[in-house]
Amino acid sequence: MIEEVKKVLDMIRPALQADGGDVELVEVTEDGVVKVKLVGACGHCPMSTMTLKNGIEKTLKQKIPGVKEVVGV
Repeated sequence: MIEEVKKVLDMIRPALQADGGDVELVEVTEDGVVKVKLVGACGHCPMSTMTLKNGIEKTLKQKIPGVKEVVGV
């Protein structure tokens, strides 16, 4: 599943980079939890929680059925 997650994050990445940020994959657990780190402008943005849940998590869940949750670390 980790390769699938990387591919989807690569699809999302340009939108984050356009705002001066990025996302780093930290871990994908066996139970479907994806741990990511928002960096750059995204790491300090007050909207980062919305970006994480409404953008990254929603997209990963749609594209990869095994993803249960996305958490920021």
